Amino acid sequence: MTAEEFTGRVALVTGAAGGIGAAVVRTLAERGSRVAAVDLDAERLTGEAQRMRGKGWDVTALPADVSSGAAVTALVRTVENRLGPIDLLVNAAGILRPASALAVLDEDWAATFAVNATGVLQVSRAVAAGMVERRAGSIVTVASNAAGVPRSGMAAYAASKAAAVMYTKCLGLEVARYGVRCNVVAPGSTDTAMLRALWAAGGDARQTIAGSLSQFRVGIPLGKLATPNDVAETVAFLLSDRAGHITMQELYVDGGAALGV
Repeated sequence: MTAEEFTGRVALVTGAAGGIGAAVVRTLAERGSRVAAVDLDAERLTGEAQRMRGKGWDVTALPADVSSGAAVTALVRTVENRLGPIDLLVNAAGILRPASALAVLDEDWAATFAVNATGVLQVSRAVAAGMVERRAGSIVTVASNAAGVPRSGMAAYAASKAAAVMYTKCLGLEVARYGVRCNVVAPGSTDTAMLRALWAAGGDARQTIAGSLSQFRVGIPLGKLATPNDVAETVAFLLSDRAGHITMQELYVDGGAALGV
């Protein structure tokens, strides 16, 4: 890895207003990429982008709803007109509405899938079309280890992330012949606002790391939470030429919480 690893490349990152998405934007921008930072939260997104530009990084804030096909089409057109053809895509937008599998509300299920699964479809499809024409590009979807391990109280989230994982892999199979790679990063418990919101209903870092026998939840063997930067570094690797012969893979970044599934 070099400081100029992504120089000359244009990246689009969704979910960029905070947490893992913002960490990905920082990681790519500091290594030379021109980054289109996308999020529905325009105020937070603009603030993050301003702070990054203050460091001399090339970051453009573009508020958009990834679940809207029309909005995504307009977004991709804007990015390519202003920054150039998109070389790198990171799907990091996501929402979590906890509820048991028996109690999940229809509207919460629909909203979760709209962002976590349909958002991945809309953005990946729009961006990959140009990558196929140019016969180059790399896509990473940020999913969750919950996509591969059942979680109490997270049925909608886990199901939506599982859908995003399989869509990304199927896309990867279809575009591989054009030199486009598609991979998945599956974080576990990461120190973000989303995780801290879960603690509001009870719990803390210590309990998350220890796990819960009553919820059949394994703890974290490495004994610590992930940081957003831990995940961002993995995303950057899979986007880079260092991973040039890797596609359709799912890499867990969870401190061993899924026991290597």
